[in-house]
This record gives sequence, C-alpha cells and structure tokens, in this order.
Amino acid sequence: MNRKQSRRATWQESAETPVVLTHIIINVAETGALDVTVDGAQYPPPQEGIDWTRSTFGALLDAITVERTIAVRVEIHETDGSVFTDIIRARRRTTPPPPKTDPTGQRGRRSKKAREPRLVEVTADGFVPGEDVAVAAIVSHTDATGTGAARTLLDKGQLASVLRDGMGEVVLFGRVSGTTHVRRLP
Repeated sequence: MNRKQSRRATWQESAETPVVLTHIIINVAETGALDVTVDGAQYPPPQEGIDWTRSTFGALLDAITVERTIAVRVEIHETDGSVFTDIIRARRRTTPPPPKTDPTGQRGRRSKKAREPRLVEVTADGFVPGEDVAVAAIVSHTDATGTGAARTLLDKGQLASVLRDGMGEVVLFGRVSGTTHVRRLP
C-alpha cells in the first residue's frame, strides 16, 4: 500500500479515531443554570441541590480542566439558540527552581529581593486632551457571528503569560473620543 492509499484509509476509518480534546457541552437554561456534559457524560455540580450557573463558570472550568492543566473544547448553547465554541488551552507546567545554596553548600532561603519591572512604552496620537485612555493586552482573538456578536472565554493564566513573556499586542482606547490604536509589543 503506498503512502497516498494509507492516508485515504485513515480518513475512511474516522469513526475509530479517538477524541483528542475533552469536549464540554454547556446548555444554558432560562434561569441561568448550566447543564454540563463532558465527552457525552453528565457533569454534576460538586454539591447536590446546587446548580452550575454563569457565576460559577470559572470554577466549573477549573474543575473539568483540573485547574487548567488539560486543554478542552467548550461549546456553549445559549437560550436564544446561539452557540459559542472555544478551546481552553492548558497552562504551561512549570517546575519549581532548585533551592539556592550559599557558598558553604548549605541550602538557604530564596531571596526576597523584589523583581525589577521590565517596562515597555506604547504610544499613539489622536486622543482628546486629558481623556481617560484604557490599556488592554490582547490575549486572544475570536470571530463575530453572522449577527455581529462576539464572545470569548478567557483563561486568567493566559493573560499572565502574555504579560510575563512580553509578547503580543496592546490596545489603547480613548473612552471619550473612541480613538483606538493597536500596537505590537516590541
């Protein structure tokens, strides 16, 4: 069997291909309660008699993703029939640094010296003098629906990662003028 035939056979056997990402489906009720399934199985709240709700959405994701250590695909079915889909990425796992030793070879406490800030200047023109200018770090992008609505799910760890790594883009938005500038971080 040549390579091309091998690929074709794989596509024909797609029913046997395992799911790579955990698939979460959340149906929102009129009351705001969330009906949650994970890979087709019901995912009940931690306490009986208490529902998952919009306000417990973060805790729900933390529980399913084991504190964001695994990536998942999330589908949210709203009461108006709209469906939102997103991928929640896993945080990078970090290993703690080895304990520091002093010159005598003894293990010592970590230094409590404050981290030096790494500053980046972002500038733009066109704002009303003295107006409040909002500054936002872009951590992800999403697409607008056919009706022009947009929605995203944010992982708080993602924001910290963008700021820590100093990569990405920043938005400057004038709250009075509506002036908007997007700048790539140097």
